Parts: sequence; structure tokens; C-alpha cells
Amino acid sequence: MTDPVLSVRDLRVGIGRREIVHGVSFDVHRGQTLGIVGESGSGKSMTVLAATGLLDAPGATVAGTSTLTTESGSVQLVGASNRRLRSVHGGQIGFVFQDPGTSLNPLLTLERQITESLEAHRKMGRQQARGRALELLTAVGLPDPETKLGAYPHQLSGGQKQRVMIAIAMACDPALLIADEPTTALDVTTQAQIIELVAQLQRDFGTAVVWISHDLGVIGQVADDVTVLRSGEAVEQASVSDVFDHPGHDYTRELLAARPLIGRDGPPAAPDASVLLDVAGLDVRFEISTPVGKSSVHAVKDLSFQIRRGTTLGLVGESGSGKSTVAAALTGLVQPDAGTATLDDVDVFGVRGSAQKAMRRRIGLVFQDPFSSVNPRARVAATISEPLIVHGLAKGRHARAQRVAELLDLVGLPSEYASRFPHELSGGERQRVSIARALAGEPDLLILDEATAALDVSVQARVLELLAKLQRELGLTYLFIAHDLAIVQQVSHDVLVMRDGAAVEYRPAAELFASPHDEYTRALLAAVPPERPRAVAPGAPK
Repeated sequence: MTDPVLSVRDLRVGIGRREIVHGVSFDVHRGQTLGIVGESGSGKSMTVLAATGLLDAPGATVAGTSTLTTESGSVQLVGASNRRLRSVHGGQIGFVFQDPGTSLNPLLTLERQITESLEAHRKMGRQQARGRALELLTAVGLPDPETKLGAYPHQLSGGQKQRVMIAIAMACDPALLIADEPTTALDVTTQAQIIELVAQLQRDFGTAVVWISHDLGVIGQVADDVTVLRSGEAVEQASVSDVFDHPGHDYTRELLAARPLIGRDGPPAAPDASVLLDVAGLDVRFEISTPVGKSSVHAVKDLSFQIRRGTTLGLVGESGSGKSTVAAALTGLVQPDAGTATLDDVDVFGVRGSAQKAMRRRIGLVFQDPFSSVNPRARVAATISEPLIVHGLAKGRHARAQRVAELLDLVGLPSEYASRFPHELSGGERQRVSIARALAGEPDLLILDEATAALDVSVQARVLELLAKLQRELGLTYLFIAHDLAIVQQVSHDVLVMRDGAAVEYRPAAELFASPHDEYTRALLAAVPPERPRAVAPGAPK
């Protein structure tokens, strides 16, 4: 085997007096993918940023070596000058980060963002760089690439933005590609497309790839070798097949067990129950402004469904399918254009005044992002107390404090968390606070809008267990919105699959997963990472 493209030895990172990465070493060779996996806070991104010279944190120190070897020679990245790093970044090392929405410049066209590195590193003229940009957009599968050259990031979907980020990263044919959680914010179908796209580019150009993820299911689809990090330490390093077949560390086994997989048992069958929510003919349109005038988006089209008391309806589909619009309509955030919805025979859309306030209490909502759905300046007690005050459910400060303690216990948090601020909590703990706040109003129906999508798979598994426990003990009714059918199977009694605002399948979960009728449902199922990895030899084409 040839010399590694990137060789990291005894890498240590400190912030102030605290060491947070402890002597990590790894190699990645040409045409090979190294998967670095671990939960949030395990040191994955910090390790790779330090190894590539991108770490720029106050008081940070980096020790050890990180050697990049290309056809033009070797470069020691740890301790390299800014000028040397600028010559390497973009030219010999490409980067694809988690959120393409914040990685792309909103003020520049796609053409300018791609040609920038070509002009800087390859000294191309404007027309030559434009031609190369067009080739790259075509290679990453962006529709109508000629027109897209003049587009701005806000005119693209999330998956299209990530394809543009890959085009920028690959513009100068780098020897090394760093992919830091590049599919975490994407639908499973888009995730599968991005994984295949990177594999195809790797086959074409022989690029070495470091792929960072919290999900071993994704790592199993892309990697040859795996480094498992926990608290800044490499607890296991082996080939991907060995990690899946013979995990050597308890933490690795925990990550494997937490993966959402198709075929796992769903919730036990619910006894026959009355219908709690009945939605019929729901229709929602949005007026939008375009360069040629006003236009209308038909977000939800003649949608009908029912949710039985004490059960979970899984509402699944890709981004833009209309899932969150359904939740917004039921919670009064969007006014529907047509249709009816009744909760215990009470009109959800037609209530006004005090009856509307009472209806808002009966339908709780938990949002996707636990970091932005709670007030960063309010303590946990104030966050959970808000619905208690609004609906007059606990009179007096002592009664509210007691109820907050009960709700924290209900979601598995110590009572002392009441005095903490959101920044003192992990992502999973914040989501538990969000669930406690939603339960404070004692709702009949709890809507969970991608409530686990932003969490690590291990934290996600614990939150799903919590939701199942609450449903068993309190008889809660859920509308569970997600894009991942593996998670939906785990929690749902019935499943409604949406595409382009319309229902394509609506059946009991056991029947749908045993025999999906629609091609779109089968595509969603096929996009879920399987239990077994792509067992390939290191350096072999994928």
C-alpha cells in the first residue's frame, strides 16, 4: 500500500488547561474512506479540524503530527503557517460541512462560489473556471446546471445545496475530502443520493475521504475503516466489517444497538379505541412572490386521516411533502383553505376566543430543533411554567414549582435542572425539557414534528423509549412526524405516507411494512441504511 494521504499521530487538543482530544492516531489512503464516529461532544469534529489546521478556538493548543502527502510532496499541517494552510485548503483538501445553508454565501451566485477556488488555486481565467463549474454541477447531479450557475443558495433545496457544497469541495480535484456530518440534516432518500454521489466521485478521482458521523448505520455504508471516538479518545479502530461483526468496546455496541433499523418490532397492538382526531379534506395553499409575480404553492392536498385515542400515527415523507404544514394547521399556526378537523367532536379550525385557547391546550407540539425551540435566556423552570401560567393550571409559585418538578421527573430529569439555562443542557436534555413543556398543558394529542431528527442516534433511542413509556403510563396520543421509516416503524400503530402534499399510502403500520403498495414507500424503505455494512476491503472501489 502507498503512503497515506493523511497520517495523524498522537494528536492532542487542549482548550485552556483541559485536554479534550487524547492522543488520537489514524491513517487514510488514496481511494479509501475512514469513518470517524461518536456522539456529540466525543471530539470528532475537533479532531479533524485540528488535524487539518482549521481549529481556531480561543486558548486552543494542538500537539502531535498531521502529515498530508500528495503528488507535490508532504506538508505538516499541525503548526503550519496561515499562508501554507491557505494554499492547501480548497486546493488539496476539500471540506463539506453539516449545514449547507450556513456554509454557502447567501450573497453570491453558485457560479461565483465554485469559481473562487478555481481562480485562487488553479489560476484559471473567468471563462475556463465557468466551464469547470458547469462540469461540476453536472457531475453532482444538479438539475438544469446551466441555469443554476446564476442561482443563489436560497433558491435551492437542502439536498441541492449539499450537492453544490460537494462540487465546491471537489472543484480542484483535492487529494483529501473531509465530510463532516454531510447528510445529518437531509432526508433518508437524499442522504442515500449524497452517499452514492461521494462514492462515485471517489471512484472517478481516487480521493481519500474522512467521513464524520454520529450514526454507525451511515458509516457502514461509506467507510472502509472506522475510528470510534468517546470523550476525545479512540476507543476502537478496525475495519468496518470487524466493527459490525465483532465490536470490541461496549460503547461501540451501544452505538450499534441504537441504530434505527427496518424490521424491528413496533409498539404492541393497541386495543380498539375511539377516534380522537378526525381530519377530512384538509387543503392548504401558500401565496409566494416570484420574479414574475404572485404564485401559489399547494402544500397539502385533500388530506384525510384519523388518530385513535392512545395510539401513534406516523406521518412520513421527504422535506416539502407537507408534513409540518399539517402540524401547523392543527395547532393554529396556519389557516387551512378547506377541510375539517375535529378533536372529540370539537371543531379544531372553527373555534374562536376562549374556546380557541382551550383547544390550543388540548394539542401539544414538540419541535425538531431543541436548541432553538426553548428561550436561551429563560431557566428550565420558566420554560415549563409558561403553559401552566397561560392556562391557569397551577395557582401560585409553590404549586408551579411542584408541578415543574413532577414534569421533570416524568421526562427523566432531576428536579435541580429547573434552575438551569438551556446552554447547560445537552441536546437530548433540551428535548426532554421541550416534551415536559408540551405535557404541562395536559394535552389530549401531542404532535412531535421531527422531534428526534436533530439528535444523536443513541440520544434519539432514549427519547423514543421515553415517548413509549409516557404513552403506556399516561395513555398519550401522538402524531409522530418524521422522514425516516425505520423510526416510524418503531413507534407507530398506523402510518400515513405523504408526497407533494398528498397521501400515497395510509394503512396500519404492520401491513404497510410487510407489504408496501406504493413505489415511493418502497423507495423510502430502501433508503434506510441496512443492518449490514458494505463489506469492502480497504482501498477497494465501492
